[in-house]
Amino acid sequence: MESNPIRKTPLHASHLALHAKMVPFAGFDMPVSYSGIKAEHLAVRSACGLFDVSHMGEFRVSGPGALEFLEKVTSNHVASLFPGRVQYSCMPNGRGGLVDDLLVYNLAPESYLLVVNAGNLRKDWEWLSSHLPTDGSVVLEDHSDDTALLALQGPRALDILQPLCDVDLSGLAYYHFTHATVAGLGSVLVSATGYTGAGGFELYVPSNQATQLWEALMLAGAAHGLLPCGLGCRDTLRLEMGFCLYGNDIDETTSPIEAGLSWITSFKKDFIDKDLLLEQKKNGPSRRLVGFVMEDKGIPRHGYRLCDADGLEIGKVTSGSESISTGRYIGMGYVTSEYAAPGSVVFVENRDRLLRAVTVRPPFIPSQGS
Repeated sequence: MESNPIRKTPLHASHLALHAKMVPFAGFDMPVSYSGIKAEHLAVRSACGLFDVSHMGEFRVSGPGALEFLEKVTSNHVASLFPGRVQYSCMPNGRGGLVDDLLVYNLAPESYLLVVNAGNLRKDWEWLSSHLPTDGSVVLEDHSDDTALLALQGPRALDILQPLCDVDLSGLAYYHFTHATVAGLGSVLVSATGYTGAGGFELYVPSNQATQLWEALMLAGAAHGLLPCGLGCRDTLRLEMGFCLYGNDIDETTSPIEAGLSWITSFKKDFIDKDLLLEQKKNGPSRRLVGFVMEDKGIPRHGYRLCDADGLEIGKVTSGSESISTGRYIGMGYVTSEYAAPGSVVFVENRDRLLRAVTVRPPFIPSQGS
């Protein structure tokens, strides 16, 4: 079998010039860190960080049947959107699990942008294509290769971006977006979204404009403590907020009800797995995704067993690390429902030891975002 060659984002040369530590991720050569995960994490929480997330996939869905199509294949209520509004959603897989989680942008009447995970791009495309109506009322286009995505995250993001932008961003509400000229680049999609809980923006530009935008933001951010940031701190930041990571906390075997994503599951409409998920919501799932804070010293790792006081397995750790903001070790994992209430005592099995932890309701720190 031929292996697929490693891909590069349009900003690959910029990362090498900044001496980033590069690692393979979702088929791309991506920066995991520049100055160190801790320094980058703290910069995002206290000032600002700039991420290259151009590996993410972007699909356009348009046509007179676009709304009906998206209502069927996604869990959230797409009809509640209006142009300039974004929503977080997921795609049920017909078996109670998740094809992917994603963002849905309402660009204009009958026109939407879907932002999907890089590792699921081919799978998502095939899934969506298999559900397209045969009457030609929906057009599905893959714009992933010609779209770059930069995330400017942190409390100083507005101070950095506003002077470069011809649109007033101070009133751009969370999960809303606009089009603007930024650093001389026309029609940049500026979105008040992110994966850090620190506030800020995500900016979509044509791939051939990515370097110009990156350099302009780095220059403008120098006086505001801006650091280039890699995937390492992106993971520690999202975990502090209790944001799910596909492949760890959610996947083809986990339902949105189990994962605490009932809030993006609208039963006002018909969609794939509606009846199954509605029954699960009414009866309660047998397991739930919870957050927990370690009381004994030790790092919870993905795949570690979660146990009761007698060492009997009650679940598995899905994500875990140090909370850099607090210095405590935190994690997420699925447990049987009887242990899901906040304040429940669970134990993380680390080699032959059972380490005490207490369940909490994420986020693990207050959100700085809107």
